[in-house]
Amino acid sequence: MEIVFLVKLGEILLKLGNRKEFEDRLKFDLKRRLEGRATRVEFFPGRIYVEPMEGREAEVEAVLSRIPGVNGFARAYRVRKTPAAVFEASLAVAEAMAAAGMRRFKAESRRSDKSFPLTSYELSRDIGAVVLEAQPSLVVDLHKPEFTINAEIRERAYVFADSNKGLRGLPIGSQGRGLLLLSGGIDSPVAGYLMASRGLGLDAVYFHAYPYTSKEAWDKVAALAKVVASFTGGMNLWTVSFTEVQMRIKQLAREDLTTLMMRAAMMEISTALAARLGANSLVTGESLGQVASQTAENLRFTGSFTDLPVFRPLVGTDKEDTIAMAKRIGSFDISILPYEDCCVLFSPKHPLLRAELQRERAAYAALDLGSLLEDALKTTERTIVPFSITLP
Repeated sequence: MEIVFLVKLGEILLKLGNRKEFEDRLKFDLKRRLEGRATRVEFFPGRIYVEPMEGREAEVEAVLSRIPGVNGFARAYRVRKTPAAVFEASLAVAEAMAAAGMRRFKAESRRSDKSFPLTSYELSRDIGAVVLEAQPSLVVDLHKPEFTINAEIRERAYVFADSNKGLRGLPIGSQGRGLLLLSGGIDSPVAGYLMASRGLGLDAVYFHAYPYTSKEAWDKVAALAKVVASFTGGMNLWTVSFTEVQMRIKQLAREDLTTLMMRAAMMEISTALAARLGANSLVTGESLGQVASQTAENLRFTGSFTDLPVFRPLVGTDKEDTIAMAKRIGSFDISILPYEDCCVLFSPKHPLLRAELQRERAAYAALDLGSLLEDALKTTERTIVPFSITLP
């Protein structure tokens, strides 16, 4: 019996005239991320088969769980199209599930090849009988099984237990490339993950205010970029020296406006950097009303400093839900490390809650930041964050 991963597609199958473009992007992404981990990746209508290298099965599973466009995947036995071979593989699945402490099961079959001697119903029935005879501790439960033995009869026969959930969504790059404003907080890595799952390739920009923000703060952001890159397939982290801009704002701006002025400057720099990179959008971790700078009026003000779409996937998300997502993707423990970014360190005690667009834009213009923003953009340093995975 051969071990193979059966990869299931989801939303891509709903595409009509441009479905091939989405499939091609997913094929490219799969092959790139599985290089050195799989010996072959085969593509059939609605299915992809991945043959792992010996001893690399856990890595292949980790890769498949992080690729946007994959609806689900299962580790399967690929066998000859004979009832005997299917029964043998079904027993192997049942033995593994029984060893894991599971008892209740059912069998489901799908027969695309009508030349197979058993119908789908007959095959499911006979799998159940064979398993019960060999594993008397197991019981059939059609309504609430602990596991399902799946048999698919296609160009070969495939037998597997329940599928693992994939990231779903659309393949990376199918929606172009965006620029993620990445801080050391909880929200922005989750926002990057969510937009990656919608097919948006990402670079990230971080605003560093040395010596007010430490090397440890930058290391923290680089670690968060690595988490996001595990879903995007790699990314660039662009670090902008923001100290001079912040000091000008701190010296000249009204205290309650300092955070808004810094956010406006970040949006201007990010827009210019996005143009240089060919990015089509900005991505932030902002959530409506979560902090003072994220009221509707303040978001309108800061958003007025870019002509790009600003994607805020967390705008209507409760903080507890965001934390749950951060824990799930592996960024939470990094985000809560005690190294603050520049926004936190320079925050006023009583920030303005309701910006008046024209008045605040006039206040921003009076700061005369143009040359400082240009200088900050020139200092931008690139760090390549390659695709990598960490096994549990």
